[in-house]
Amino acid sequence: MPKPKEIVLKKSEEIEGTPIEGPWLDDIHSLEEVLDYYERIGFQATHLGKAIEIWRRVEEKRARGEEVRVFLGYTSNIISSGLREIIAWLVKEGKVDVIVTTAGGIEEDFIKALKPFILGDWHVDDSLLREKGINRIGNIFVPNDRYIEFEKYMISFFERILEIEREAGRPLTASEFIYELGRYMDEKLGKEKEKSVIYWAYKRNVPIFCPAITDGSIGDMLYFFKEERGDRELVIDIANDIVKLNNLAVTAKETASIILGGSLPKHAIINANLFRGGTDYAIYITTAVPWDGSLSGAPPSEGVSWGKIKAKADYVEIWADATLVFPLLVWKVFKD
Repeated sequence: MPKPKEIVLKKSEEIEGTPIEGPWLDDIHSLEEVLDYYERIGFQATHLGKAIEIWRRVEEKRARGEEVRVFLGYTSNIISSGLREIIAWLVKEGKVDVIVTTAGGIEEDFIKALKPFILGDWHVDDSLLREKGINRIGNIFVPNDRYIEFEKYMISFFERILEIEREAGRPLTASEFIYELGRYMDEKLGKEKEKSVIYWAYKRNVPIFCPAITDGSIGDMLYFFKEERGDRELVIDIANDIVKLNNLAVTAKETASIILGGSLPKHAIINANLFRGGTDYAIYITTAVPWDGSLSGAPPSEGVSWGKIKAKADYVEIWADATLVFPLLVWKVFKD
């Protein structure tokens, strides 16, 4: 039996690799220089460093004229937070080709072009907020007058959609509905629309898919519109959007999937990529864990088992709040 000292001080093999090293602050003069160290800092910093490397590689290919179709997915809380403007910038600058989001990701983008959301607190009396007509998203407050104002716009928008559908002789798909909402914003709203994702997606012809378009305030407004008018004509088609979304993946030479959060947008993107044998690049930013078997927490490697991410794909998962790391990621890739 080995002696205790031999057990504790077991001989090791030599290994090569990147030394773990953080920035020496006397030598650092900018945030960009700090971020240069992320590939040499352990844990999630390493993953952020790899995400920067992957997205830069995608952009370098695109700059050379090679086709890498970029799919961006995000849940509504991403728009609730201050990441809306970064996403709108990405669309404006042509850095994103396809978007998938939830209903909240559509309506909150529009509402913010009417009135802002307000920074509140995590620790409040929620029953008192309800009495005051103030909704809470984490530590963000959204007074109900935002939704009242939203309804005024949506009623006339639904009437417009009805006319378009009557002329076309068919219902619009959800992505067409969102495109028309961007056109509507362009016509009806002022300068405040210029930080909107929907507006820039309309201007740049970037399709936004929302398979669960009724799961939010848009659904509420549809309910009011249809009940008050006894309407049975206005229909939003999600079936044909599946064809369009899947084909955007199938027809691409290469694809990159950048996903903030989980839920429906994540699955819609990677499932579309299944039909082409998997995405070539993937960056996940999430706080969901894999232990409950949910899709939101499933790591990229699990997607490989389904064929939704290629076995030889370049991928990384950052386990962190997107509001902390996504601005750093975008800045380092596009502004450094």
